[in-house]
Amino acid sequence: KAVVSTQSGHYGRGQSYRLTVEDPVSMSYIARHIASVKQHFTQRPGLRPFGLSTLIVGFDYDGSAHLFQTDPSGTYHEWKANAIGRSGKTVREFLEKHYTDEIAASDEACIKLTVRALLEVVQSGGKNIELAVMRKGQALEILDTKTVEKLVEETEKERDAEAEAKKKAAGKS
Repeated sequence: KAVVSTQSGHYGRGQSYRLTVEDPVSMSYIARHIASVKQHFTQRPGLRPFGLSTLIVGFDYDGSAHLFQTDPSGTYHEWKANAIGRSGKTVREFLEKHYTDEIAASDEACIKLTVRALLEVVQSGGKNIELAVMRKGQALEILDTKTVEKLVEETEKERDAEAEAKKKAAGKS
């Protein structure tokens, strides 16, 4: 269940939805509602309490995964992979180029793609990377520093091996 609580009386919106529609609340509804709350507050002069974009991730009752981005203006968009914040455009372009449905089907491949994307903009390896993994039916898992460092090390080795193979291939041509 997802419940949004604000001062404007939106507490219990998920339960209200279920009673009205007779279906569990969907991720799309949650994203739309949060975007609506953000947009509502931008209409009042002098107020802008939601001056940032957010990524909302979760699963619908049918098990399908969803990733939404909401903006302070009240807009929301669904993505397969996304990044926001400083250097978000660089990471997003990397994800657009390298993301495939085959990668998304594997936890390991998906996590490695995420690390590779973040290494495009992070200079000091794993100490500035935090990863959280959400799986259907499980609590959000925040990976510990040792695991992240190991993933970064493996990813950097794979990237170096790919670069070396490209150099050898270019030398043979």
